[in-house]
Amino acid sequence: MQTINVGNIIRELRTERGMTQKQLADKMNISDKTVSKWERGLGCPDVSLLSELSDLLEVDIGKLLSGDLAPNDFVGGNMKKTKYYVCPMCHNISLCTGEAEVSCCGRKIDQQKMQKAEENEMLSVEVIEDDWYITVVHPMNKEHYISFVAFATGDRVQIIKQYPEWDMQLRIPKRGHGMLIWYCTRHGLFYQLI
Repeated sequence: MQTINVGNIIRELRTERGMTQKQLADKMNISDKTVSKWERGLGCPDVSLLSELSDLLEVDIGKLLSGDLAPNDFVGGNMKKTKYYVCPMCHNISLCTGEAEVSCCGRKIDQQKMQKAEENEMLSVEVIEDDWYITVVHPMNKEHYISFVAFATGDRVQIIKQYPEWDMQLRIPKRGHGMLIWYCTRHGLFYQLI
């Protein structure tokens, strides 16, 4: 850990939030000389202060300590390339169009690897009026269910949350072609083209 890089980030984030060294120090019940010392790279915050400092500066502790706040390179605007993250504990869904570090329930979550559905795994899609009517024969109990269904086109993603003990049937407005994506709590993330 390079203290000069950590200090530069503390200074940058503090000034972005319009705080003086004294204001930051007062919020943390420390002296402004301590904040000055950090920002000059002459020391680092004590471990006991990292969580509070992270909250005040609105930065991830890991990013703060690495001394690197480089922005993501944007990966283009195609929403079909969206990355999906699903918490294994609560099945919370997070999406990202670039690189991200995602956590939920106190754990880091890895990006789901999307797999193309085999013929016997596909969702049933019928056209009813101007909608796609989507159904599937799938267990929908608390141990094994489809957590969400999404429809992704080049410019948008529509997500429909599903819950255990619901019948898996839904309607999505028919518009262009895209990817039908769903997450099975036991088998992972699947897609099929429609």
